Amino acid sequence: MGSKFKNFGLIGLGMVAGVAVSMQFSAVAQKTPGNFLPVEELRQLTEVFGIIKSEYVEPVEDNKLLTEAISGMVASLDPHSAYLDKKSYKELKEGTQGKFVGLGIEVGMEDGYVKIVSPIEDSPAYRAGLKPGDLITKLDSQPVKGLTLDEAVKRMRGEPNTKITLTIFRKSEDKPIIVTITRELIKQQSVKAKIVEPGYAWLRIAQFQEPTVEDMARKIQTLYAQDPAIKGLVLDLRNDPGGVLPGAIGVSAAFLPKDVPVVSTNGQLQDSKATFYARREFYSGRTLSDPLAKLPEAIKNVPMVVLINTGSASASEIVAGALQDYKRATIIGTQSFGKGSVQTIRQISADTAVKLTTARYYTPNGRSIQAKGIVPDLNVEETADGDGINGLRAREADLQKHLTNDKEKEVARPKVDEAEEEQRVAALVKKIKPLEYGSAEDFQLAQALNHLKGLPVKVTEAKVVDKEGKDKDGKDSSKDADKPAKTDKADHKTDIKKK
Repeated sequence: MGSKFKNFGLIGLGMVAGVAVSMQFSAVAQKTPGNFLPVEELRQLTEVFGIIKSEYVEPVEDNKLLTEAISGMVASLDPHSAYLDKKSYKELKEGTQGKFVGLGIEVGMEDGYVKIVSPIEDSPAYRAGLKPGDLITKLDSQPVKGLTLDEAVKRMRGEPNTKITLTIFRKSEDKPIIVTITRELIKQQSVKAKIVEPGYAWLRIAQFQEPTVEDMARKIQTLYAQDPAIKGLVLDLRNDPGGVLPGAIGVSAAFLPKDVPVVSTNGQLQDSKATFYARREFYSGRTLSDPLAKLPEAIKNVPMVVLINTGSASASEIVAGALQDYKRATIIGTQSFGKGSVQTIRQISADTAVKLTTARYYTPNGRSIQAKGIVPDLNVEETADGDGINGLRAREADLQKHLTNDKEKEVARPKVDEAEEEQRVAALVKKIKPLEYGSAEDFQLAQALNHLKGLPVKVTEAKVVDKEGKDKDGKDSSKDADKPAKTDKADHKTDIKKK
């Protein structure tokens, strides 16, 4: 088991500018299983290489041609595979420790532009007023069109205290927004916690990093020191883009019985066919001590709600899926991102590597999250009027070249009138205010607390649709209806069977 875990993969959401895609690393070379090199295709590659070297308008360095060839080959596979040069590899490793130099934004690509998925709380980008859904069209004077996501991220990275000017397109504005941001050493606080009212606690995980399990354990101990009679706990995974796999296992293990399966994976290599359990060796790495050993016993049975949204991806979906399958927590919020694939870092040289998608992951009940996500038990939008920023976000199923879901029919966005949608989005963005999670204005948190107390919850009919625009019950999904849902505290009882 030890070598299997050591050599296995990582969980992370796309590319992040100033947010590391948290991962596991493997320096173990893997042999290609039973495949011979395609001699004819390699001959064509060397011939093209030779033509460029001899006939291109100006000299081109060998290293540039070969590096770009490798990068293009890996990037053509799916949105999450990438070649990591010296700088990218260094930044990625730093990011797993929760600190890095950058702007503090999670990004993706849309129509050739860099799209902001979410700014990190209290980062330079957050303080500059950047919003989810913003499109970055220029980096300094360089147009983004024509750059790969990797190239754009590299330009946004840099040394501390250096500046970069971003040109932003925002649907609610008539003119481009130009903002200059100073790069900083981002030290992301992975775990936050507080008693939101007597008897009820809020525990937020912003990203799964190497210290996350230990940080979470300390926060839980502090919560119980402040209020030993906690009657309900809200685990907040909204806008959590993922991170290291051991972190997801450790967070799940804190609330589940020992030894139950948390997540399984399946891919081409034998090492990618694995099941990970709620045991110390699966989440504490090389350390001999168990960071969860001193948790209060009550944490295993305290009634729980897990909050998710479209920005919840990968490792956060593993946690939500496991707690949902075991009926350990009620999932509240909106459908998650749907990144159900595992990336493994294969070191190529001392300072370069390939980040390669090597497996899909599955919840304890065998559900594949890829391109579908976690569907909440109670669909609750960000605001009381039933609308919010989640409708503006792309999901895994919207990304080009994404892996399909191998268990269920793939979901897609409902068909809409594009002109009407543009107007709706513009109006929505204008009225959206930055939300501080855990605050008195946090509508979803308020509904989670209502559920824990057995009070009515304001839910919205969920839109989980297939490619034909039908919801999961085969009905037309064009109509939403806000409706109260009274809940019973008995729903929170733990119902877990070992598998």
